[in-house]
Amino acid sequence: MEEELKLKVVSEASSGVKVDVLAKKYDIQAGTIRQWVREYQDEMSKHELPKPDEKLQEILRLQKVEEKYNKINALIKEKELETEILRELLKKVNPAYRPDSK
Repeated sequence: MEEELKLKVVSEASSGVKVDVLAKKYDIQAGTIRQWVREYQDEMSKHELPKPDEKLQEILRLQKVEEKYNKINALIKEKELETEILRELLKKVNPAYRPDSK
């Protein structure tokens, strides 16, 4: 299994997927992946490498994932800011508001 994983990771790295992305995906150190690439790159035949259109599809998929991630991150930051503003407003005393005046 470990050999299969190494070949899969090397294949993805050779197809253009960034080592840092692979490191996060497989929970492996980036340096280890770079070492595997150096070791296995010569052994891999051209038919084992992904085709250019497969590389393009993977790149497009990753770009879409990054866009979604960035949008979600922006929404989270906006909501955190709104929450912080509301917390600060709750701490303030509003002298203009008098519950007994009607």
